[in-house]
Amino acid sequence: MTPPSDSYGALVRRALERVEEGMTVGLGSGTTAAAFIRALAKQVHRGFRVQGVSTSRASETLAADCGIPLVDFDEIDLIDITIDGADEVDPQLDLIKGKGGAMVREKIVAAASRRLVIIVDQRKMVERLGTHGTLPVEVVPFGLTPCCRWLADAGLSPQPRYERETLVVTDNGNYIIDCRTGPLDSPAALERMLNDTPGVVGTGLFLQMADAVLVARGDEVETLTRASSA
Repeated sequence: MTPPSDSYGALVRRALERVEEGMTVGLGSGTTAAAFIRALAKQVHRGFRVQGVSTSRASETLAADCGIPLVDFDEIDLIDITIDGADEVDPQLDLIKGKGGAMVREKIVAAASRRLVIIVDQRKMVERLGTHGTLPVEVVPFGLTPCCRWLADAGLSPQPRYERETLVVTDNGNYIIDCRTGPLDSPAALERMLNDTPGVVGTGLFLQMADAVLVARGDEVETLTRASSA
């Protein structure tokens, strides 16, 4: 569903301005990214030539239904730009993603992109990552129980993610553990610890990856740029 606010329309238009004809575009997942995909499709229907790489089956289905040509990594060397959303953004433009469960594929696409541009509303801006209280971690099914034990020992209050009393399965065939965090003192240290945990495939921490963040503040859109990307 496309976000109803006029500010989201402005946000999507600003994101579209960064896409040039002939680009390979990483297509994010989630509500805001879906609005961008629909807007990009309208440009494609007018003859604007781009091709997309999806970050989830949901974004792949939407893009295909909207008429955006899709490619995979076997057909390209690099993605020119990825447009995606986020659940939290801190002043350093570090992110938490994964509310929709696609963070591992999103991270692969982001890492393969020349530029990662994040589009959010001001409610996603936080002083410290973890402020909203949840960090998703993707784990292989075989490791679900021991990973929950280890994460509990680390004080992260792990909760496997369920939907209608059934464990949520990611596009990669894995499970998601939602960890209770609170504001993080050292996201990088937590990321290293989690990545060193056997069975963990990836986390929702996206550190030093975003080049720019477009923030909808009422009817205005603010552009934040990472210092190294200015």
